Amino acid sequence: MDAIADLLTRAGVDGRRPRAVLAALGEGRWWTLADLVRQTATSRRTVESLLRELDLERSGERFRLRAPLPEVSPTRAPADPVAHLLPAHADLVATMERLIAGAPRGRHTLDHVSATAETVVRRALLLDARFWLDGARLLCVGDHDLTSLAAAALHPGLEVTVADIDERILGYIAEQADRLNLPVRTRWADLRLGLPASTRGWADLAITDPPYTPEGVGLFVARAAEGLRDRDQGRLLLAYGASERTPALALKVQNALAALNLVSEAIYPDFNRYLGAEAIGSAADLYVLRPTTKTWPAVAARVEGLSAAIYTQGPQAVESAASPAPPALLDGTPEVLVGDWPAQLLPRVPRARLTTWLAKPYATDPAEVAIAVPAGLEAALSRLLLATRARRVQVTLAEPPASPPAELSAVYELTVHGNTIHAVRLPPPSTDEGRVLRRVLDNAHGKVANTWREALISVRGELTKRQARALVAESAPWARDVTVLELPAHRLRELGDAVARSLTAPVPASD
Repeated sequence: MDAIADLLTRAGVDGRRPRAVLAALGEGRWWTLADLVRQTATSRRTVESLLRELDLERSGERFRLRAPLPEVSPTRAPADPVAHLLPAHADLVATMERLIAGAPRGRHTLDHVSATAETVVRRALLLDARFWLDGARLLCVGDHDLTSLAAAALHPGLEVTVADIDERILGYIAEQADRLNLPVRTRWADLRLGLPASTRGWADLAITDPPYTPEGVGLFVARAAEGLRDRDQGRLLLAYGASERTPALALKVQNALAALNLVSEAIYPDFNRYLGAEAIGSAADLYVLRPTTKTWPAVAARVEGLSAAIYTQGPQAVESAASPAPPALLDGTPEVLVGDWPAQLLPRVPRARLTTWLAKPYATDPAEVAIAVPAGLEAALSRLLLATRARRVQVTLAEPPASPPAELSAVYELTVHGNTIHAVRLPPPSTDEGRVLRRVLDNAHGKVANTWREALISVRGELTKRQARALVAESAPWARDVTVLELPAHRLRELGDAVARSLTAPVPASD
């Protein structure tokens, strides 16, 4: 046992973690490596270094001690602020376990790792214990963990909005929220390109569990700050974890937070537990951050100078050297170049950034546009095309697309040639349903409900604005206060049927 004693000695004052591992093994039960890491919030490397020095009995992936260890000094984990509240919410934990088990699998290129059901319920309990939630609004900046559903289920007086890039997650959350009758809205967003318009200045509280790079944490927290409507009393909650072996990485992340001039009101150690992320002990701290008057100019500077590389894996990993340049040859003569094209290409043609293109309509009405989409931003393809009012659009991607987006079939005829998509705007529809749908999709930067209401009036004629608004709300309650560019793909695909319902529904009685 000299090797174990040496490991404990070298751990010094941070020896609580390895001692927690030894104490858990001393219980005599069978363990898997993942369970032992998560139970003790100790990095996989540290656990493995201890296991190599122990005499273990193994059965498949499970192991236990062959003989009891000498007595290990007991350890106490940091106090959990809401652990005493959890037993009263066993039903909600069970519900979240089922929801998490049924959710789409995480994508490693988005740094997805699921939090445990207990963790998301404890997040909701902490929100409820620390803040006054009646009439409050919570923005989930990314929500692979389904914290939105737990928070809305725990506190019916809370409004929740989720902004996420993963269409599968948005569809799943919307489906479950409808089934459980929870006030949760979903919005599509690639945070590198901006926060959805309907979520800016909307929330009182924002919570995020971002990619654990300094770039990812800085961007997600900055976007979360943009979502606050209460700049004096609003709060940001951040889940972030690092291995006890890598304090330098944690310092870089905390420097990114300091650059946003945020006050760290509280940091709860190892509050979040995960089904994975063993490199960081399957655990992360929970930060409670408060903006200051100096936060807002810092946020503006952060999002203005952001890099698209924010993840730890995939084409947009921080360490990735991939930077595919668009080809120098274009079909036709575009009147606007959107994205990062070579400087020497058509130097006299006006240019626009992807973020600007999505944020507001272009000042003129160009007939032909060319868009360059770098690797890792392919999920924005549909929105970039919907934001374009040109008759012809050429989109250059880093790789050939799997298939053209089906949700664009009412607006464009699409053809694919290698890495390039050619989009030709379809002629005006001949049916009432087609005209209303097309008008909504053609006004992608405007609010869906407003455009839809005016299109209904022009087609049905006998409607007042109040009646048309009621028909839209009845046909698509999810269309309120949202633009086409924010709608998740499943809502875009539902839009045609919803328009058809609004055209055939009885005229509401006048007040």
